[in-house]
Amino acid sequence: MSTTLAQAQQEVVDEFAMLGDWQDRYEQLIELGRDLPLIAPEQRTDGNLVRGCQSRVWLHAAHKDGRIHFTADSDALITKGIVALLVRVYNDRTPQEILGTSTEFIDRIGLRQHLSPNRANGLSAMIDQMKRYALAFSE
Repeated sequence: MSTTLAQAQQEVVDEFAMLGDWQDRYEQLIELGRDLPLIAPEQRTDGNLVRGCQSRVWLHAAHKDGRIHFTADSDALITKGIVALLVRVYNDRTPQEILGTSTEFIDRIGLRQHLSPNRANGLSAMIDQMKRYALAFSE
C-alpha cells in the first residue's frame, strides 16, 4: 500500500478543496460512485444493507491477510458516491488503522453540513458499519 490512511484522507481534502462550489463537489461524488467497482451480485443481500440509510446501501467486508477489503453499492447516485469515497479511504486497511483514525476529513471537506439530515445520518451509518466490521475483524 503506497499511502497511509491519513494520507488518503488528506488527498480527499485536497481534491475537494480544488473544486469550486458544492455543485462541483456533488458532481465529483457522482463521478466517484460511477467509478466504484461493481459489488458481486451475491453480496447485494439484506444482511449487507447499511441500517440507517434512506437509500439502499450495501456494504460488504472481507478480511484477508490482516486487511479489510470493502465492496459497496447504492441505488442512489449521491449516496453511491459517498460510500465510494469511504471505500476509497478505508479499503485495504488493517482493522487497527480504521478504528484508530478520526473521520475528521469528512467535516474538513464540508460534506456532512451539505447533506440533508437523512443523508448525513446515512453517512454516519456507513462509517459506523465500517468501524463495526473493523472491530469484528480485530478480535
